[in-house]
Amino acid sequence: MAESMSRQQDDQSNLKEIIEACIRIACVVLLAGWCFTIIRPFITPVIWGIILAVAVFPAYAWVTKRMGDRRRLAATLFAIGGLLIVIIPTYFFTDSLVNTGQQIATQLDLDNFHIPPPPPKVEEWAVIGTPIAKIWEQASHGLEPLIVQFAPQLHGFAGWLVSASVSTGLAVLQSLLSIIIAGVLLASSTEGARTATSIATRLIGTQGQAYAAMASATVRSVAVGIIGVALIQATLIGLGMLIFSVPHAGLWTLLCLLLAVLQISPMLIVLPLIIYMFNNSPTGVAVAFMIWEVIASGSDNVLKPILLARGVKVPMIVIFMGVIGGFISAGFIGLFVGAVVLSMGYELFRAWMQEAEPGEETAVEGIA
Repeated sequence: MAESMSRQQDDQSNLKEIIEACIRIACVVLLAGWCFTIIRPFITPVIWGIILAVAVFPAYAWVTKRMGDRRRLAATLFAIGGLLIVIIPTYFFTDSLVNTGQQIATQLDLDNFHIPPPPPKVEEWAVIGTPIAKIWEQASHGLEPLIVQFAPQLHGFAGWLVSASVSTGLAVLQSLLSIIIAGVLLASSTEGARTATSIATRLIGTQGQAYAAMASATVRSVAVGIIGVALIQATLIGLGMLIFSVPHAGLWTLLCLLLAVLQISPMLIVLPLIIYMFNNSPTGVAVAFMIWEVIASGSDNVLKPILLARGVKVPMIVIFMGVIGGFISAGFIGLFVGAVVLSMGYELFRAWMQEAEPGEETAVEGIA
């Protein structure tokens, strides 16, 4: 009887401990979920800030040494420079879009605005000639019937345009926040490196420090060799457009940046602009513009071997998937974050699968 009562008490005690453990776990899960909900809007800017800090750390260390080891001042200068790099192109891009909208609105308000009928050769184009000629012919007789006919499509396009504008504005704000975060991380880089190594060691074990070093090398290689080169290339191309007064230079520069990040030649955008300049500018100006843009478009062939001389091996398909997937999941800023994060994950997974010694530094395949 006493043994039965003792066993019953033990069962009740175990049940009580199980219930208490479940309550503790539920509280921890609830708290973790709540914290995640709060910090979720900041995840992408924080990750991008970490990437920026890791990418520019060698330059930051060099500047800090020249400034007498004043880390906070050097970090502040880097942050200000990064903010200017984002704000100035954004201003020109926005100004270009506003001017474009104003020009279109002005043209549409003119009483004598008229679309000429399509040339006869348009209808001879394969597949698309007949529908284009039909729509063009309708537009030449007045835009109102055409607008009524395509009202649903125009409504959908307007919604997409508003969504894209909001997404672009959000990406700019996230970039500004990321640069500030990167400046803070650079100022406390020693503590940050120690924390990253400690976390990697706790997760992986004795190889944690080596894996952390490999992850840092991968981030720096992709961020500088892919994104950095794309930014420099697009900046040079856009500068040429501004110098030679190409209409809507901000829009074309943005498209060139997207192509460069995707590892597609910006000449797809530049070549039609060169043809436009030859048709609408003096020959000397057009030739000078062509020379500048061809050199700027091919600058990646010079920059990549220099910036990727000590890179890590990342297949181009991984970078391409990272760019596309990052854009789908996180918008414009995901173009940059996705490529870096997926490349780092690929390198860590490859090292884990092959049980290789992490930290090897080789050239990036298909880029140099």
